[in-house]
Amino acid sequence: MIEKIERILLFSFIIFISVSVSAQDGAYGAYSPYSIYGIGDISKEGTAYNKSMGGVGIATRNRRFINYLNPAAVTARDTLSFMADFGLSQKNTIYSQGDLRSAKNTFNIYDFVMSFPIWKSSAIMVGITPFSDVGYDFTAIESNPDIIGQTNNITYDSHGTGSIYQVFLGAGATFWKKFSVGAEGIYYFGNIDKVTNMEYTDASYRSINSGSELMLRGFTGKFGLQYEQNLGGDVSMVVGATYKLGTKMKGYATNYRYAVQSGVVDTLSHNIDTLKHSGSVRFGNEIGVGIAFKGGEKWSVEFDYVMSDWRRSGMDNTYGFSAIGESTFTSSVSHSFRAGFEIVPNRNDIRYYLKRCAYRAGVYYDQSYYKFNGTNVNSMGITLGLTLPVFRWYNGLSLGVDLGQKSSMKNNMVRERYAMIVIGFNIHDIWFQKPRYN
Repeated sequence: MIEKIERILLFSFIIFISVSVSAQDGAYGAYSPYSIYGIGDISKEGTAYNKSMGGVGIATRNRRFINYLNPAAVTARDTLSFMADFGLSQKNTIYSQGDLRSAKNTFNIYDFVMSFPIWKSSAIMVGITPFSDVGYDFTAIESNPDIIGQTNNITYDSHGTGSIYQVFLGAGATFWKKFSVGAEGIYYFGNIDKVTNMEYTDASYRSINSGSELMLRGFTGKFGLQYEQNLGGDVSMVVGATYKLGTKMKGYATNYRYAVQSGVVDTLSHNIDTLKHSGSVRFGNEIGVGIAFKGGEKWSVEFDYVMSDWRRSGMDNTYGFSAIGESTFTSSVSHSFRAGFEIVPNRNDIRYYLKRCAYRAGVYYDQSYYKFNGTNVNSMGITLGLTLPVFRWYNGLSLGVDLGQKSSMKNNMVRERYAMIVIGFNIHDIWFQKPRYN
């Protein structure tokens, strides 16, 4: 009976995902007016397991899920187990500025990660996940009667798309059954397009089309450690720390400006420069610390803090990264405070399926890596989630909900209120197990 229920749940989730993909509004990986700056909005890392606990993971050691937030956590596993995780997300956002309101829905694949053992207490993981997303579209019509009286109607349009992805390969090892260390290499790659148009209805004026095409590449490293101490019985404490190196990005920046009139296109400017020539663009370094308490595999609670310094990013004065118009963006230091907990009533219950499920909740407060007109852009929210066991081993379907708000309407800023649904497929199997016959 329980196996039949599990099959029904799996089929229902597949149908839900298929409907979500077909209903996707637009091709944006993310959509935010603040993504016009720099490399856009930096994605919150982690699988559905991490996301449904407020984004914690620096001190997480859970053998049932892949936790790539700390490379040292890859050693928390069964010795012969192969693990994989694939995640999807759908975000629904309402934007408010003064009396104006609008809404947007986006759909994205947020990770694909695999992990398997190397030798005894060591393991490896490899995966790909978005690092940042650009998505915006603004349209305005000239309202100054003095200008309209001379030129007729003018329409201003700005839009941008693109993403930066990260491919990572990490490994870790455990010593003395308490102390784990790990390291990973990260390769960044992606393309971002930002376009600004000024269209005249009067054919005697030339419309202007300008923008930037950015191709970015970079490599960096991340290091982590975890220490687990038993406090008596099944209760233990885990402390963890991570450090990611800042990195100078390479690539090309194509900046252009064209004038169009009656189908005739005149090139006003067209420059293709390496980032080395156009300015030094860097991703900030990152340091994170966390502490967790857990009672065997029944419950756990964790608190994390992450800081990243982007003040030397060089984006403020580099064309293509800095904002266009009157708004001023400044690179800053990002801060993130996260807390979450998980509880499982009874993993081995054979009568009641819901007692075998894992239930989670969390909260977070994030301060972005930039300031808008001197004002910090902050996000805060609560998360909820659960994992439904499927078939045998640790296979399961993880579902999470993130209810939050970004920025406010003070100082003429745009407030974003969103509800994001995440779905993770947790795949687990035993490798290298020799069959035995009686």
